[in-house]
Amino acid sequence: MANRLRLSSVCITNALARNVLWVALPLMAVEKANVNRIIQVDPAQATGKTKQLFEAVQVKWGAVPNLFRVLGVSPAALEGYLHFADALAGGSLSSRVREQIALAVAEANFCGYCLSTHSFLGGKVGLTKTDIADARHARAADRKTDAILKLTRGIVVQRGEVSDADFKLARPSGLTDGDIVETVANVALNIFANYVNHAARTVVDFPEVQPGDGPGATTPGCA
Repeated sequence: MANRLRLSSVCITNALARNVLWVALPLMAVEKANVNRIIQVDPAQATGKTKQLFEAVQVKWGAVPNLFRVLGVSPAALEGYLHFADALAGGSLSSRVREQIALAVAEANFCGYCLSTHSFLGGKVGLTKTDIADARHARAADRKTDAILKLTRGIVVQRGEVSDADFKLARPSGLTDGDIVETVANVALNIFANYVNHAARTVVDFPEVQPGDGPGATTPGCA
């Protein structure tokens, strides 16, 4: 009888230990996920080319977001990203549409950092909560924008192998060849940011929005 009681006690203790471990593991995973795998460059400690680029970011953004601090470890990568973004800002696609593309790409690639960033920035350029939620799912009320977002999702999901069906939807909606090429360019820019954030596990420094959140998710900074 005593042996059975001791055995029962050991089993209960082991079960409790397993349950504690089961609870602890996700917490450890969350804690680990909130630590950058690539060390960020502190703007106050930046030198040379990185310092110059950070100063330009500070002027434009009012701060140096964490993505740029991660890119700062490679001045060439940071400079390339900034120049590419600036060039596309002068293209045919409006800031609203570019933010909608960024949202569609971030959702498709499960990039929480970029989704948080562009939910915030989208609100700043006039996107509503509905616009932001729709863009994440490659939808828009405007026919041309909707076609751009459908094309965007096709590019991401099919790794650039855009189907004839996607093109047939795009052209009658008013997309020129230039619009299509700029859509591809904006997708490429955002995929680069997504992949850097995945690799670095960049800590989110905007109001956080998680991929897969439902339509009731908070999208800060918008009407």
